[in-house]
Amino acid sequence: MRPPVMSPNALQKALRRFRRNQRGSAAVEFAFIAPLFFALLFAVMETALMFFASQVLETGTHDSARLMYTNQAQNAGMTQAQFEADVCNRVKVLFSCNGAPGTKTLTIVVKAYAPGVAIPSADLTMPIVGGVFKGKSAYAVPNPGDTVLIRTFYQWPLFVTGLGYNIANLFGSGGANSERLLAASAAFRVEPNGS
Repeated sequence: MRPPVMSPNALQKALRRFRRNQRGSAAVEFAFIAPLFFALLFAVMETALMFFASQVLETGTHDSARLMYTNQAQNAGMTQAQFEADVCNRVKVLFSCNGAPGTKTLTIVVKAYAPGVAIPSADLTMPIVGGVFKGKSAYAVPNPGDTVLIRTFYQWPLFVTGLGYNIANLFGSGGANSERLLAASAAFRVEPNGS
């Protein structure tokens, strides 16, 4: 037996009822908007976390630099490893300082310049060549009156770059941008030694 055939009038009524029915339209609209909303949300969260990490690095660098500025590091005979440990203790909430081989670590550069010598502009540039970080740790013990430049670097991993939001300045594995070099600097003239 064949199913009954709908009349054109009954078919038009059924189509009108279907067009007026709003059930499920919010779910369909959300399905269109959700990917963009979540991509934007994750990009904002990643950017905020990166700026927060940059501020933690800046604060830790300045706090440790104060030890050299006031001659405390020099009077205590602080070595490069001890100075790096001091910086690390101030930023270890967000940064891996002494990780296993292959993991990201802080790179700390301490340079001293004799009184009256200007800091070369080459020492103030970002050590990125062809998208690769080329910085190396260095440590110079300053004398009273010397100008000191302390710079700290950290390769911060990025995760939302695959969604079209790319603030990376370093090339990760496979040639894809996946890291941002965070840098903090402190420049000062060491106080005269009071002793």
